[in-house]
Amino acid sequence: MNAQPPRPAFAGWLSETNDITARFLAAGGVPGLINLAGGLPAPETYPGEAVAALAAEAARESAETLAYGPIHGLPALRDAVAARFSTPEMALGRENVLITTAGMQGLSLVGQVLIEPGQAVACQSPAYLGALDAWRPRRPAWRPIFPERNGFDAEAALSGAQFGYVVPNFSNPMGRLVGLERRLELAEAAEATGTWLVEDDPYGALYYDSEPLPRILSLSGALRPGRYRGPVVYLGTFSKEIAPGLRIGWAIAAPEMIEALAAAKQGADMCTSPLTQKIALRALETGLPEAIRPGLLSLYAKRRDALAAAMAAHLAGLFDWEVPVGGMFLWATAKDPAFDTDRLFEAGLEAGVCVTPGRVFDPLGEDRRSIRLNFTLNDEAKLEEGVRRLTKAARAM
Repeated sequence: MNAQPPRPAFAGWLSETNDITARFLAAGGVPGLINLAGGLPAPETYPGEAVAALAAEAARESAETLAYGPIHGLPALRDAVAARFSTPEMALGRENVLITTAGMQGLSLVGQVLIEPGQAVACQSPAYLGALDAWRPRRPAWRPIFPERNGFDAEAALSGAQFGYVVPNFSNPMGRLVGLERRLELAEAAEATGTWLVEDDPYGALYYDSEPLPRILSLSGALRPGRYRGPVVYLGTFSKEIAPGLRIGWAIAAPEMIEALAAAKQGADMCTSPLTQKIALRALETGLPEAIRPGLLSLYAKRRDALAAAMAAHLAGLFDWEVPVGGMFLWATAKDPAFDTDRLFEAGLEAGVCVTPGRVFDPLGEDRRSIRLNFTLNDEAKLEEGVRRLTKAARAM
């Protein structure tokens, strides 16, 4: 009798993923399908000519940009990121900065460094699917937390956890903003409990209706003024500010955490592309993010308003939602507790529209009443038609 091959080590956590995830991620390649599911910037916002000029300049510095680079990132880019996020109360140096291959690598490295199998991760719920996917192989015990709700106890939420994870600026998937008072409570709770707090901030530049709130990192730095050595790990990226194809992100943290993340990165990719790092550095030096931001915000605010208007016209009887004041997403929850958004996902595909069902964002996999809709990718006419198709599918259910 032939022996059975050994069971792959990944089999247990792979079963927790599902076909829905793969299908909505592939929605962009289906002809005629309106994709409201992805978290995608609008391609027309990409500053192609500006990046091309910066790339040509960077490529000429071939001894630096076409070779292997330092594990931690180019020193000049680390300095520029440190300067960008320093405040009067919080001094950052390059020892506080690790350059990552986009924001996703930062999440993956955090999981490698901080998660012990079976231990608690205090995770804002619903949570970014990419973070859940990055950490599932480590088999954490999920502790859902809800920092946007009244009565939230930050210290109780973080106590005893390996780390806390929050997206305070227009969270993916809910698009909600964590208020200033709650941000300060989270910073203070991380200090009081000694728990690392991961602040994931890919959407921090996308405020449409108000001035940006202070980052939890900055509030943490003000609690212990001077060179930053606090418990917040701040993750950022240029994917939403400039273009996702650059694949440039960063982690800002206490020096000892940066060294731990760098050790994990060494075993992952050795270094982030020096060529795209140099492009990002030149973009910062020339003020490219600030130059393109007004047009970006104007376009996205109009598309947000178009999606909200279409929802109000067609789906108000079936769903409840809040109009987000920034970010890329609108989160809607069915009024009927028995409504199944996994089924709506299937019905929507038949009707020619793709949305993301709430279950994939729930660490416990239980939410079948909610959907996430993206408004940044499509123009106003497509958003209107997409909601019409979704309404047809929902009413047929």
